[in-house]
Amino acid sequence: MKSSRGITLKLCLAVIVGVLAFGNASAQKAKRADADTDTTKTKQAQAVSKEVYERIQKAQEMVDAKDYQGALKTLNSLYNPDKLTEYEQANVLNYIGFVYYNIDDVTNAIRTYERMLALPTLEPQMAKQTTYTMAQLLTMEENYAKALTTINKWFTLETNPAPEPYILQAQLFYNLNRFKDMIPSIDNAMRVAKERGKPVKEDWWNLLNFAYFQQEDYRKVRDIQKTLLQNWPKARYWKSLAGAYTELGEDEKLIYAYDAAHTQGMLVKDTEFVTMTQLYLQAEVPYKAATLLQEKMDAGIVPKNEKHYRLLSQAWMLSMEDEKAIPALQAAAKLANDGELDHRLANAFLNVGKYGDCVTSANTAVRKGGLKNPDNVQISLGMCLYNLRRYPDAKAAFRKASEAPRSQRTAAQWIRVIDAEVERNRQIRLAEEAARKKRQQLEEKRAAVSAP
Repeated sequence: MKSSRGITLKLCLAVIVGVLAFGNASAQKAKRADADTDTTKTKQAQAVSKEVYERIQKAQEMVDAKDYQGALKTLNSLYNPDKLTEYEQANVLNYIGFVYYNIDDVTNAIRTYERMLALPTLEPQMAKQTTYTMAQLLTMEENYAKALTTINKWFTLETNPAPEPYILQAQLFYNLNRFKDMIPSIDNAMRVAKERGKPVKEDWWNLLNFAYFQQEDYRKVRDIQKTLLQNWPKARYWKSLAGAYTELGEDEKLIYAYDAAHTQGMLVKDTEFVTMTQLYLQAEVPYKAATLLQEKMDAGIVPKNEKHYRLLSQAWMLSMEDEKAIPALQAAAKLANDGELDHRLANAFLNVGKYGDCVTSANTAVRKGGLKNPDNVQISLGMCLYNLRRYPDAKAAFRKASEAPRSQRTAAQWIRVIDAEVERNRQIRLAEEAARKKRQQLEEKRAAVSAP
């Protein structure tokens, strides 16, 4: 949040160029002053002598040649409060400060400008420009409290501030943890920019967003993120908007923010795709969740671990795609220490009619243990065994399930179904045996009648 060095240098240059231009005109006045006896003492006080001007010009040439130490030596030898007018002192000090800045000696640049500002007759425009430069230099030195005092003083000197000084003020409030005070400064910057037909910069919106975020004003944060997205569509703004929706409890809008970012190709991290998958599930669009996660896992973007396989299998199962859920469940179950996923796998096999595999998975779930509801596994096992017509084993599984009170009714119903099935099969066998015997008796009678 510090002021950039480039901005500060630009402003320093503006101060110096203005001074030298005025100094050149003053030098011409000084030449005429010898012949013009009507020149007032005030104008004479505001003139730069030819000698002073030429030595400053010499220092300028040294700066252009990157001979900064030579320039400092020239200017320091020139500076003598006893021999220079205050206006000449201001010009020399201004240039000394500029040279110090160019050699990254900000501390001495500040000290020099402080001496310059202490001059009683310092020209108002120069005082104003130097005060602003001081605020920037103090910011660079991280002397934020003094920089804030200085920029506030500058506002008393400037009757028509541009947007940037307000932003500098806001940055100083930020560094002093005065986040609430940032808001009026940024609002002023934006207002002035609009009045002058200048663009409101992206960084300003980000500063304002941070200030409101610190105030936990998530409605403002939400609105600012929408503005940022309209003008500078970036993934981080979609995510920040999603965060604002979460804080405001507007969960139904959360998925739209992520979906828009995904559609625009702005999601890149594995965690982002997992979040997108979870949001699709919450929005009851499991097929989208499954296809997205499957694609990213196959591409190696989302790690193939138990957690993600579990999520993938859940998405496929909720999509009524049990066949597609099985590979994910198998992979997840192998990585799991308990039998929960093996139980899910057993149910998936049951749903697609692979009863032998269902029995294997259910038994594995029982063997691994760590089940939240062991009785449910026994129910699944009993159903698979029933479909394999392994009735005694199925009844044993259901009896095991009935040990849990909540499963007693279901287990009893299945046992009755099995008993009825067994009895029906017995009756069928008896009927078939009776029919077979009757056919045999008829055949024997026919054989006896036809015998000679």
